[in-house]
Amino acid sequence: MLIPVPFIEFLAREVAKRLAKQACTIRDLDRVSRDFESIVLDELSLEDEINAEARALLSQYSEYMRHQDISYHEMFSRVKRKILAERKVVSAAADGRGRRTMKLSRDKVLEISHKMAATLPRIPGTRLTKGWNATRLEIQRHLTDILMLEEKSDRLAKRKITLQKREIPEGSEEWQVLHRNYYEDELKKYGVFLTREPTESIG
Repeated sequence: MLIPVPFIEFLAREVAKRLAKQACTIRDLDRVSRDFESIVLDELSLEDEINAEARALLSQYSEYMRHQDISYHEMFSRVKRKILAERKVVSAAADGRGRRTMKLSRDKVLEISHKMAATLPRIPGTRLTKGWNATRLEIQRHLTDILMLEEKSDRLAKRKITLQKREIPEGSEEWQVLHRNYYEDELKKYGVFLTREPTESIG
């Protein structure tokens, strides 16, 4: 999954808490958080499903890739785009373009914000104190700001690896272990524990 599940839980609760302060009256914060979490998990699980389907299809193109001198990454991107188009799904994975870099694409954040905003009026005890679109824009902004915390944690973890006394090849087993440890340490600053300890909010 593009984003660790504990961070998704944190993301959902933090968005709900921020909305309760600015754009909504929320009686059951846990219910709103759970519904938000389900929306994000469903979207990212679908992305995993499409990635798995693309990888399975690639096994049929090995000869074609070899003859056309096409890299696995390039062919994977082609196949995935085709699947996304056929299923009319917005890709969750960011393409690296844009001013603010994060793992989720801007289009996916936009889609998630629509789904979160749409679910709010259906939750008992929840009332919008701003217009629907103003609330959706609040959600989109909060999603982006919180996702940037995850991106920052990932970036700092990678930077710590480059500061080692010797070069550690990216992607190697040692690199992955170090990245996991540093990444987890960075997320703990926000009360997110990958080892499933209780989470706390940044306030």
